[in-house]
Amino acid sequence: MYRARPDHGLAWITGASSGIGRATALELARRGYRVAATARRVEELSELSREAAGMGLRIDAFPGDVTDREGMAALVARIEAGAGPVALAMLNVGTFFRDRPGDWCGEDFRRTMSVNFDGALNGFAPLVPRMTARGRGQIAVMASVAGYGGLPGAAAYCASKSALIVACASMRPQLAREGVAIQVICPGFVRTPLTDHNDFPMPFMIGVEDAARRICDGFEREGFEIAFPRRMTWLLKAINLLPWRAYFALTGLAARKG
Repeated sequence: MYRARPDHGLAWITGASSGIGRATALELARRGYRVAATARRVEELSELSREAAGMGLRIDAFPGDVTDREGMAALVARIEAGAGPVALAMLNVGTFFRDRPGDWCGEDFRRTMSVNFDGALNGFAPLVPRMTARGRGQIAVMASVAGYGGLPGAAAYCASKSALIVACASMRPQLAREGVAIQVICPGFVRTPLTDHNDFPMPFMIGVEDAARRICDGFEREGFEIAFPRRMTWLLKAINLLPWRAYFALTGLAARKG
């Protein structure tokens, strides 16, 4: 299975203005990549570029909105025309809204799917033909351990991340034959601005720099899934092997505590 190296081309990261995306952009730059960083927040991207430059690293800002399909296609073309081929892409997208009883599958649900699922595909679609034409490329999509099954209060989030895992698993065999490696990243709780807003227990929390190192190590190894921390990963995988009756007993208990 193909694995990208810095001499093969750029690393492109979406959602790079804060949290896991920002930390991973810096970690990849430390490992020798020239990084193209994308997010909507222009000033935060500029600050990231300045911070990298102060460390003797190269991160170029390419602002964009992952929910804009045509805009993402144009952005990928601009990155490759101006900076070189994308060898490694991390499609880091994620927003979270708790379910609101009385507004099931309402606007927040639709926005979550638009950002988390469509936002990843909007970066995926323009990359694949370019990578297959070159005969190599690596794309990692930000999923979550929440994508292993439904969790109380997070119907849209779990559904969006599960959809990404299944879509990537479906596409992986054919794209592997064309030289393009597909991975999913399934972290547990990572301390970021997104999780700072959560008002529920978050077990096995890790820091964002730790998460970035684990992700970049995963880029270099064989394997489809980059999942961490192991205690959280295996706990949720085990829960999702239970019969429905036992599964709902556990998730119902969590819902009452929440």
